[in-house]
Amino acid sequence: MDAKLVNPFVNAFTTVMPQMGFVEPKRTKLYMREKNAVSLGVSVVVGFTKQVRGNVVYNMSEDTAKYIASAMMMGMPVAEFDAMAQSAISEMSNMLTANAATNITGMGLEVDISTPSLSVGKNFQIKISDGQYITVEMDLGGYVVEIDIAVDTQQ
Repeated sequence: MDAKLVNPFVNAFTTVMPQMGFVEPKRTKLYMREKNAVSLGVSVVVGFTKQVRGNVVYNMSEDTAKYIASAMMMGMPVAEFDAMAQSAISEMSNMLTANAATNITGMGLEVDISTPSLSVGKNFQIKISDGQYITVEMDLGGYVVEIDIAVDTQQ
């Protein structure tokens, strides 16, 4: 895991979320973890190919996902995490990852991203790496989103 590849994701989150009307996110914690991410309730996995390979997981509680989905749907209440709310979270992950990919391209690396894959459920494991990966915890006005980053450059 190349540490210089973390900033494009943090920068994407701190740039894109305020553009969607959220308070400015704050990075609160940084962890090194091994192989598997553990779902907090809602997890979206996006893959990377070409010169940068690996995965990123946007991991959050269902309450956080409903809060984000509600804000993305212009304040419409989200009582349950239904198909529309799931679509909003998938779209958010698309926007964040596309912005991160643009940031990575600005570093002179060619990259493509996959379609997001959303999973709902708590405490299941998601294998995102064969080794270590970095988790960046972002606070979005009291709602926490973990960004699990397991990407590296290919020679």
